[in-house]
Amino acid sequence: MDVLSIIGILVALGAILGGNLLDGGHLNALLNGPALVIVLGGTVGAILLQTPVSVFLHALRLASTVFAPPKLHLKPAIRKLIKWSNIARKEGLLGLEPIAEKEPDRFMRKGMQLLVDGSEPEVIRSILEVELDSREQHDMQAARVFESMGGYAPTIGIIGAVMGLIHVMQNLADPSQLGRGIATAFVATIYGVGLANLFLLPFGNKLKALARSKSHYQEMVIEGIVSIAEGENPRNIEFKLQGYIN
Repeated sequence: MDVLSIIGILVALGAILGGNLLDGGHLNALLNGPALVIVLGGTVGAILLQTPVSVFLHALRLASTVFAPPKLHLKPAIRKLIKWSNIARKEGLLGLEPIAEKEPDRFMRKGMQLLVDGSEPEVIRSILEVELDSREQHDMQAARVFESMGGYAPTIGIIGAVMGLIHVMQNLADPSQLGRGIATAFVATIYGVGLANLFLLPFGNKLKALARSKSHYQEMVIEGIVSIAEGENPRNIEFKLQGYIN
């Protein structure tokens, strides 16, 4: 669980709602059903028009990783690669076959299988880098879904504001209707700007950061497996992989 993400949302919402209360405002003033429908419905509709189904569904699946990011432990992975290097040095690459079959990390298992099959180092690197690039591009597309929604939401909020003002102008003769229209106008703007800057844009940036972290991890794995295939000294491999640790 990423505690900072949860704290960030709580602090942001607490600051805005708390500031509103300190200024003498009321929570009920920020609750407006029509404004919420306009902003959420318009934003989701725009992103559905823009995004392929596979990318949109992938973005929904990745959304949970903002609060529960995958564990990428570089130091244990380095120790594992060094262990494999020592086994390959003593028993040959075929000595890694039983280990490859039990490896839980799918990416590392694929690299190990290529290693055991006797693939050339450059072939191993090429195959694994294609998978890394494809996965990173797919994850980045998912992150851009939230970034795009963050771009649309404030504009949809302005549309809601204009619609509220139109409603006000149409009911100038009926003062009882003026308050509702004005409330929708201002609250729609708040919803659009708040949704974009408190949730959607941070979600997109966080998913980008997670995608880069996973790529960094997989680059290290590729370098380790290729080094084993090239028969490098385990000690040299360890020194090389240590450079991936910040």
